[in-house]
Amino acid sequence: MLSSLLLLLAQATAAPTPSPTPPLSAATAPAPRPAPPAATWLARDAQFTIPKFRFRSGETLQALRINYTTLGNPHRNARGEIDNAVMVLHGTGGTGRQFLSPQFADELYGRGQPLDITRYWIILPDGIGHGKSSKPSDGLHMRFPHYDYDDMVEAQYRLLRDGLGIRHMRLVMGTSMGCMHSLVWGETHPDFVGALMPLACEPVEIAGLNRMWRQLTIDGIEADPAWAGGEYRTPPTQGLRTAASLLFVAGAAPLYFQARYPRRETAEAFARERVAASIAGTDANDLIYQIDASRTYAPWQRLEAITAPTMWVNSADDFINPRNLDLPMRAVARMKDARFRLIAESTETRGHGTHTSARFWKQDLADLLQRTQRCERPRCRTQPATRSTGTTIISAGTMRSRRS
Repeated sequence: MLSSLLLLLAQATAAPTPSPTPPLSAATAPAPRPAPPAATWLARDAQFTIPKFRFRSGETLQALRINYTTLGNPHRNARGEIDNAVMVLHGTGGTGRQFLSPQFADELYGRGQPLDITRYWIILPDGIGHGKSSKPSDGLHMRFPHYDYDDMVEAQYRLLRDGLGIRHMRLVMGTSMGCMHSLVWGETHPDFVGALMPLACEPVEIAGLNRMWRQLTIDGIEADPAWAGGEYRTPPTQGLRTAASLLFVAGAAPLYFQARYPRRETAEAFARERVAASIAGTDANDLIYQIDASRTYAPWQRLEAITAPTMWVNSADDFINPRNLDLPMRAVARMKDARFRLIAESTETRGHGTHTSARFWKQDLADLLQRTQRCERPRCRTQPATRSTGTTIISAGTMRSRRS
């Protein structure tokens, strides 16, 4: 739901918003940038079924369905192995198809762009409990196995290895929840991944304020009498409103929204519209599972196991991953080949949703692909980064800061 809400925010703010108040002067209102024509991406959907999938909780699903979307085609090297596979992992409540949105796809997939689909085979899976993959709303409701991030990564691994015949990934990247998944990938399958690009997450257990607002979101749904222990006949709208409102605030961008909606009426109208749209597209049980799946995430103790070259990017106006936490800097010092950049806050950045707008970090991705282009199993011959863009970039080992 958070990923879906962030996409709704991005799409809604791409064009001027009608205002019941007199127009602002040019001195106070940011001029909307004309949106470029959206490309049409030839994406293909498919499904892979894993029989008798056993979850970490001990529960089993007789047939776990994983839906995925692909762009481009696999390339095989002289040994007959696929060598151009890239997986992009979505956030909480999202789907693989969210990465076909213009602010992401049009910046990355075209000819000559970082993930040019004439060169790379892009794989966009729906995580367990999301999209068209197996989820509580299929019928089991709260009897669905209580999956966590390790289960989700294991299902992704089985899809790649058993379903698609991949033995080594060129790149695994992810946003928000997918960012956390990419760190889990680095720890659990270090020789399977050539490079990692985590976007918008922290490397520690979900605790503190991060767990608080997540738990309050779950509590808000379960406190609605209409939820009925998950066996509701009509959606628990009041519980979903509580959840959507918390998620809206968590994903918001203060400077951007202040500049975009400086009048009370337009700010209220926008927030209400986005929350209403989010409620309409959300199943309550699915959302509870999606948010609670982070409960066992705790990569901090095993960061040294992440040996794949890593380019990690957060944004300074991210409520969920606050800029004053020094965790990423401490983490990269323990990782073999990791770099971290914090995107400076501005009236253009989108808070936690900055990860959905590739223009803010596409050069970081291009640099990562360039410095790992000679990547060979089980070790990578990395090249120095060509540049850093925006704020401080911190590298593993030296812990020195460089400014662009």
